[in-house]
Amino acid sequence: MTSVLQAKAPAAKKIKKKENGIQLNKKSNKKNRMKPLKSRMRPSSSEKSRGEKDCETDDAEGFDSPALDALLTDLAKVNNSRDRANRLFQWLIHPVQDKSFLRENWEKKPMLIQRQNPDYYKGLFSTAEFDQILRNDNVQYGVNLDVTSYTNGKRETHNPPGRALPYTVWDFYESGCSLRMLNPQAFSSTVWQVLSILQEKFGSMAGANMYLTPPGTQGFAPHYDDIEAFVVQLEGKKHWRVYNPRSEDEVLPLVSSPNFSQKEIGQPIMDVVLEAGDLLYFPRGFIHQGHCLPDVHSLHITVSSYQRNSWGDLLLKLMPAALEITMEDDVEFRKGLPLDYLQFMGVQNSEKEDPRRDKFIAHVQGLMKKLIQCAPVDAAVDQKAKDFLHDCLPPLLNSEEKAGSVYGAPARWGDGEALNVTVELKGQTKIRLMRAGAARLCSDGDTVRLYYTTENSRVYHKEEPKDIEMKAEHIDAMEFLIHSYPKFVSVASLPCETAEAKMSLAELLFEKGMIHTAEPSTA
Repeated sequence: MTSVLQAKAPAAKKIKKKENGIQLNKKSNKKNRMKPLKSRMRPSSSEKSRGEKDCETDDAEGFDSPALDALLTDLAKVNNSRDRANRLFQWLIHPVQDKSFLRENWEKKPMLIQRQNPDYYKGLFSTAEFDQILRNDNVQYGVNLDVTSYTNGKRETHNPPGRALPYTVWDFYESGCSLRMLNPQAFSSTVWQVLSILQEKFGSMAGANMYLTPPGTQGFAPHYDDIEAFVVQLEGKKHWRVYNPRSEDEVLPLVSSPNFSQKEIGQPIMDVVLEAGDLLYFPRGFIHQGHCLPDVHSLHITVSSYQRNSWGDLLLKLMPAALEITMEDDVEFRKGLPLDYLQFMGVQNSEKEDPRRDKFIAHVQGLMKKLIQCAPVDAAVDQKAKDFLHDCLPPLLNSEEKAGSVYGAPARWGDGEALNVTVELKGQTKIRLMRAGAARLCSDGDTVRLYYTTENSRVYHKEEPKDIEMKAEHIDAMEFLIHSYPKFVSVASLPCETAEAKMSLAELLFEKGMIHTAEPSTA
């Protein structure tokens, strides 16, 4: 069953809805639907009636959730970046409660929120802002922008080489092509800010694509993705159809699908029209397609996360490390294979009844048990964390953070010389990390390295991973600083053996933009 929610009691619709659960107060008939996968789409008790919502909601009376610009202003005053992330995510899916969504929908089934409030997401992005980006920034076809079409079952990309200038882009649009901006966060400071906050909620890269579709057209074939998708409708309308994964093998897939034909995907489990201010969520593996209505264009942003962030992906890091450690420590793993094992093992011998096969397999299973017991789980998590910190967007600083950091240091050129080039940190200076997730200590063989996000680029992986090898005298102090967040602590309180070590660590972190002071930086 899909999860569907309206923020207000719905007014009469001109477009007749199919049996997709749109009406909150109507009973839904699911008998004629394609049978859902039992493991992922189990009907909840709320299916009895749309009056019994299958997601808990905040009190939607009056719908007083703040506008985005006001919310971001308020969030800048929130002391803890993890609290900011929770509040922003709650705003994104309002009035559904965060815990209810994660319990009922996350990685399980789609969810629709219809708000009848076209200004709800106002300020996140717009066609006018996109036009200004085309005019003022170096937008490249194939790198930042795709021109696409889907006509008569055929999906095509029409990217010419070079810069995407308004003259050619709008000509493509007028010809019926859809426009997909692959990384709006590289050009829009608001999208950057929203994603850089949300990545702390997901503990995984938060990305975005923008889609602008002309009236009466479709830009993409039916397909499924390898990410959790939040479709945020910003302007106009779009008709969406969402389909169950076709088999258990396509539930929570590791990679995105090829394009499907209509006959390959069955009947939709959700058939809806998104209007400005609405939200559609679907997990990875759910096939989807969107078609623009004939009377108005559509602009939406898809916020995405959780690409390659599964238990299996963690084990891909864990098992090679476990094997390397175990082979060094346990002679049983270093003993040679039987001289004749190729005579009874392998696919060509798999149907043989041979006691040697049973003995061989049992021995492998015994080694696997030993391997699990020696698995360096924390080290594998550190490997995942290193990847995540490389994926992360850098933080967008508020005025207070900037004033207390290297980015607001008073160094300048004046009177023919460099002035105020040194910021004086003292023992009583209060410092803290820029964000809860801005830095992380990770083991790397015999060394400990500090990975950080503050020098990352807004363009995905434009920069190499940022890390520093930690001196032994700094490790405990760095751990203390990480766990002290969001509290400010004095430089003097850092648990280093000498005052010089405390100061050298603080100066290093300041220069790399990882910390800011409680008071503005002074020379």
